[in-house]
Amino acid sequence: MKPQEGVVQFNLTFFPAAPLPPTQFGSLNAWRQILYRLGLIGQNPHRYGGLGFGNVSTRLTAGNGGSFIISGTQTGGLDRLFPEHYSLVTGCDPATNRVVAEGVVRPSSESLTHGSLYRLDLNISAVIHAHSPQIWLQAESLGIPVTPEDVHYGSPEMADAVCRLFQNTSVVSRKIFTMGGHADGVVSFGSTIEEAGLTLIRYLALATVGNSDE
Repeated sequence: MKPQEGVVQFNLTFFPAAPLPPTQFGSLNAWRQILYRLGLIGQNPHRYGGLGFGNVSTRLTAGNGGSFIISGTQTGGLDRLFPEHYSLVTGCDPATNRVVAEGVVRPSSESLTHGSLYRLDLNISAVIHAHSPQIWLQAESLGIPVTPEDVHYGSPEMADAVCRLFQNTSVVSRKIFTMGGHADGVVSFGSTIEEAGLTLIRYLALATVGNSDE
């Protein structure tokens, strides 16, 4: 049985704390608003049980394998985020299915996947998890790597699947993959949030062109 959309699958240790300074995620927040306007992040009563979808994160210090800032759980439906809508993840261990975080809001249910990417490649400094039916349905024709259909989001199995993509596919150069077992789920990443965002938009454009030619 598939887990309910938006439900945290990992063991979370959470410490309430003051909001993070806005200077730490200005570009991240700007790109999050762009993605919201494009419908890649958001909330729709007719999709995913009406729950919010999509999240963004950035590594706290470039080249550091530890902490990262991520949008909070179920903030996808908000048109604009403020400091209190972000959480600081200070520990992430896919092997034990454990996340440690602090802030006003609990971290996104996809925190384990974001953390796995940061652990896999120190060149990655930003990650986007969006929902795009266009990209998801055309992943194969666009040459986008895909995780197995029986692997659920936000789980240790997803972390393992992402690791296998890094070992066996072109995901490092493409900087994007889709989640075969997570309807419309698309993840892009890059050395900056701009690179991750532009990669996602590029593939959305390619998918849209593909649809128009049918």
